[in-house]
Amino acid sequence: MRISAEEEVRIIKEILTAMEVPEEVSEIVADVTLDADLKGFSSHGIGRFPQYVEGLRCGTIKPHGDITIERETPSTALINGNHMFGHFVACRAMELAIEKARDTGVGLVGVHDSNHFGVAGYYSDMAVMNDMIGVVIANTEPAVAPIGGKTPILGTNPVAIGIPSNRHYVSVDMATSASARGKLLEAARKGESIPENIAMDADGNPTTDPELALKGSILPFGGHKGYALSFMIEILAGPLVGAAFGAAVKGTANPREMCTKGDLMMAIDPSKMVDLQEFKSSVDEFIEEVKSSGDVLIPGDIEAMNIKRGREEGIEVDEKLLQRLNEISDELGLDLKIKGL
Repeated sequence: MRISAEEEVRIIKEILTAMEVPEEVSEIVADVTLDADLKGFSSHGIGRFPQYVEGLRCGTIKPHGDITIERETPSTALINGNHMFGHFVACRAMELAIEKARDTGVGLVGVHDSNHFGVAGYYSDMAVMNDMIGVVIANTEPAVAPIGGKTPILGTNPVAIGIPSNRHYVSVDMATSASARGKLLEAARKGESIPENIAMDADGNPTTDPELALKGSILPFGGHKGYALSFMIEILAGPLVGAAFGAAVKGTANPREMCTKGDLMMAIDPSKMVDLQEFKSSVDEFIEEVKSSGDVLIPGDIEAMNIKRGREEGIEVDEKLLQRLNEISDELGLDLKIKGL
């Protein structure tokens, strides 16, 4: 079935409210989750929501608490999320990065002891909406074996970059692995196979079975290049921010374990370097040059098209996910009455 964007937000907020999550937090979780579904990142949308419910029940996600700023300079900060919702912590981290960038030109905020935060591009978008460049990276629990190895040590380690423009949505949001782990989880839930050449089983053999891939490892995208980028992100989102790294990273896929991963948020104010309007005009000029070379899409075009389609046609909810959402509703004594389009 398909549900409207408004229906998705209602479902998430009603469940979180019943679990005593503050309205301010539940609104952010719902907005980030919807953003993922609208952009086409369904692996991080409402299909991922039951993981957060499980985290709340297990106590690995804290519904209440305070975010602690442990270290701070005019342009940097280190945040302890105290295991609150990753979406809420990441929003506050990027808001702080933006505030610092207004003063110094660059804001760099590291986060540890948070939780899975949905799609990284939501937070780089926050910077763009403030006429800034946004950069977001994170590490995740091991899913990728180093080139030449069979044991997962690296995470899928996403990177998102957003750039302000006058006429275009300019954004890249991607895992440094050949597939996000969430896509494997989604395929396993739906009983679907995964494409070839993205994962290995536990013995190092290629597989299209998502269950075997989840027990094995995902390949880095682009061979050694993706491996090298993931390796660097592991350090920047691990040791640099006081978070775990390598095999010690836990809790991004398994909600029953306390999350130990790290995030790094950056906001860059172009106006501290050049005239803002000249910068945005130059970005648009470059985009038009690229598009003039043929039938070309730029990073962000597909997401922009998906958002329009999702608003018009709704968001797909598969049968197993619908069943799980109704089970959660019954367990909480709710009657969600989920309505399709």
